[in-house]
Amino acid sequence: KTGTVQIFSSFTSFENILSELMEHHVICYDVEKDLFPLVLSNCQYSLERGHETISEYDLPRIQQQILTHFLQGKPLITRAGIPVLVNTQERDYDTIFKTVCGKVPQIPLSSLAQNTVSRELDSYSEVCAALKIVELLLGFLSLTSGDPTMKLVTYLQDVLKMDQNIDHHILKAFGKCTLGHCVCLWKVLSSLRSENMLRLKRVSLAFAGKSFSNRNVDQWLIEIHEVLLLGLGCLRATEDWNPSWSLKQAVSVYMRHKDVPPYMKEDFPENLQLSQIVETWKYAITAKQEWMMEG
Repeated sequence: KTGTVQIFSSFTSFENILSELMEHHVICYDVEKDLFPLVLSNCQYSLERGHETISEYDLPRIQQQILTHFLQGKPLITRAGIPVLVNTQERDYDTIFKTVCGKVPQIPLSSLAQNTVSRELDSYSEVCAALKIVELLLGFLSLTSGDPTMKLVTYLQDVLKMDQNIDHHILKAFGKCTLGHCVCLWKVLSSLRSENMLRLKRVSLAFAGKSFSNRNVDQWLIEIHEVLLLGLGCLRATEDWNPSWSLKQAVSVYMRHKDVPPYMKEDFPENLQLSQIVETWKYAITAKQEWMMEG
């Protein structure tokens, strides 16, 4: 059966053959880039002493903005005749990283390159867009291979032919990166995305722990974010990790096969538990922001 599209307006309604569908007919959005900021911008937080933070959402306004930004003027598309691709499982980044490393040897990003990425991508939407590009790169590299010394921007331009569709800020942020940096770049960007999300949510923190030096905090945030995302975020996390474990011990175990600076294992307060890792991560971000404001 041929799929059809019904387009309704205040004046007419008509049907289009599925083959005549254009890109602008389809609702296109990114949850983290488009929906999260919209929802969070219509959220009010209140905090009372001795109580948890209370979130209040302006649901009518959120609904109106979704209608205006994404649904207005779009046709009603029936599913008949449309081939459907369903992704039944989450991406296993740990496996993807191992596959990529086997085909394209990976090395850490220098502090200078990390600072360039952070400086150039100064908005949440840009970080999300950059992360999507790196995820696409990882997908290609896991299926093919590549020269680890090739400039990442060159690969995007000459191999994937994507440079015309990429914001110049993102290309500039990738300027010091090669294909051998893709895994590390993904970790840096995913950590930056979470930092931006934390700022968007305006989370109030009340955590008193050992402070980290300004010199070490950027790398510390990236490594701890990896533990949160890939270690504690996996399906077997509740079986493999005990929240009562020492945070220092748990992180040391996770990083036992990694080449990390000594301070990653040494600069941990002894009295923290694994269950406090999220608050510890938030505290470090807050400390970093304060240092940046102080200059």
